[in-house]
Amino acid sequence: FFSSRFLVEESSQNECKVACFIKAPATSLENLKCKIVNDTSSLVVDDAEELVSNVIRIECSDFEKTIPFPINIAIPFNSCFRGNYREIMVKVTDVNFQSNYLTPISLEGYQGIHKENFAEVKIYQLGVFSVMSCLKTETFTVPKTGLSQKLSVDSRISFCYPPETFISPAPVQLKVQPIEPSLVSTLKARHDMYHSVVSTSALVYVQHSSAQPFNSPITITLPCPPNPEKKRQGDETEHARAISATVKRVAMAHHPRAVSASMRKNGENLSDTLKLLGHRNKEGWKVFDDVVIQNARNGLVSFELNEHLESFVVIRLSFLLENTYLLLFAQGLEEAVCSTMANVVLYRQRENPYKIVVLLSASKELTWELQKLHEEGYSGPPEPTQQFPLKEGEQIHFRFRGNIFASENGKDYGKVHQLIFHSQRKPRLELQIKEVDEFGNHSSPHYKGTAVFYKVTKEMITKKWEQPLPSGDYEHQTPLCKLALTLPKHEKSINRPQSTKRISSDSSEALWDKVLSWLAEELAEDNTSLLTLRFPVRRSVLQLVRLKCPDNLTHQIYELLCCWKKTLPRSADKQRLLSRYLRRSGRSDLSEELGFKWQNKAFA
Repeated sequence: FFSSRFLVEESSQNECKVACFIKAPATSLENLKCKIVNDTSSLVVDDAEELVSNVIRIECSDFEKTIPFPINIAIPFNSCFRGNYREIMVKVTDVNFQSNYLTPISLEGYQGIHKENFAEVKIYQLGVFSVMSCLKTETFTVPKTGLSQKLSVDSRISFCYPPETFISPAPVQLKVQPIEPSLVSTLKARHDMYHSVVSTSALVYVQHSSAQPFNSPITITLPCPPNPEKKRQGDETEHARAISATVKRVAMAHHPRAVSASMRKNGENLSDTLKLLGHRNKEGWKVFDDVVIQNARNGLVSFELNEHLESFVVIRLSFLLENTYLLLFAQGLEEAVCSTMANVVLYRQRENPYKIVVLLSASKELTWELQKLHEEGYSGPPEPTQQFPLKEGEQIHFRFRGNIFASENGKDYGKVHQLIFHSQRKPRLELQIKEVDEFGNHSSPHYKGTAVFYKVTKEMITKKWEQPLPSGDYEHQTPLCKLALTLPKHEKSINRPQSTKRISSDSSEALWDKVLSWLAEELAEDNTSLLTLRFPVRRSVLQLVRLKCPDNLTHQIYELLCCWKKTLPRSADKQRLLSRYLRRSGRSDLSEELGFKWQNKAFA
């Protein structure tokens, strides 16, 4: 057996990257070819999975040759936020989109002298391979004598099967999806009707042997955080008990009925309600009101279950909520667990405003991503979009409208572009933009355009391996978001015959250039913000000068002053107006110095 490294050239960059390593007989390696097919990633990832590698296709170039399976492949990957509830698996997808999962032999390897992450597996067929971060599957078998099983992903979760629960040994598969408290808070903030929800347990997926019913109920214990208000009030009770007892004795002598009613009311506020919701036989969510859930110590709850449930969650309520709203909450929770809040960022290169980068970033990592873009030489405007939910594998399609269009290769302008969202893959596109019509936007100092973004769900994507970019099926929808952008106009040089060349009769232009340069340097020394200068210019002019000189405040102020001067009629007293606006900007000192220098012809 020999090991071979398969290099794939990236279409957008003139460099190669490692697609995978394959260990196989030398004669077989000659007939194997590998290709990165990231455009198909929406077709291979499921909701509860996170793609952490390239999607690669391995096939045999000579169909008459047979591959001596098994062979070993190692795929590089990069995973963050794995945690105790998730594991790394290699997913194999065939031409009919049927998938199975392989447990890696190893998760580390060496590329030269550098230690990197590689998922190595033994394969028995060729196809499309990807490395996924999946919910960890816990498997055990319940014997006839019963079993008490604590889960390795969370030892606080346990399943107790009494003897004779099943008439024969029964396999059980479990997955646990933790629910972040921030997720519950977000749902409550969006919908007032969920205000009574205090907390939830993890979302547990269970697969029993469906052929065997429960002969006796099983006991399930899992954490469901207590009401913090109840805990705080409980702590205060001990401190106030003596005073409270005295007050109650005195009050009872005068108003016994009112006091008992008040005590009952306070008791109701302190008691929580626990509800079990579950899926049964693919019927959708159901509230199990007949299941009694008991509070245990340290935030644990337990209940008995006498039937198969495919998934379940326990919800803690501060007061009763109608079952209709509970079902809606469970549906929203299940949807939110598979979604990530994301933002679209469109930044341009500071040195070259005709080069932009568009990326999808998880909202929780937005600050970090913007910092990295600044280090790479990119900046706004425009600012990132508002956050919106995206599921793994969903796509964002966008095109440019107005007087600006874009290209990925510098040739094909005006096409639709796509980004596929994977929370751990940081999808991005580097584009070149230019104006559609150089004579357009004639009343503006820059060209104007808008990037319009649409959300494409996985249900809208045709299941074809060789799929083109979907054409316009989604454009009847309301756009997900829009970002406006501008381009500075070119300075046009017009070649005129010598006899028709314009000769400036205003000898003061050079003088004014010195005046404005001096003022820009004086204002920049004091780190004066453009927004504090009270010159009557449009907001678009401020954006334009920031765009032209993003890292030089002196140049920004000089450009602003030049733009202001261009708006004045030739007959205006520019020196008097300049002094007035300097005083309005809080720089009376510069106004006086300007008057002194002007009178003494210090700029001549």
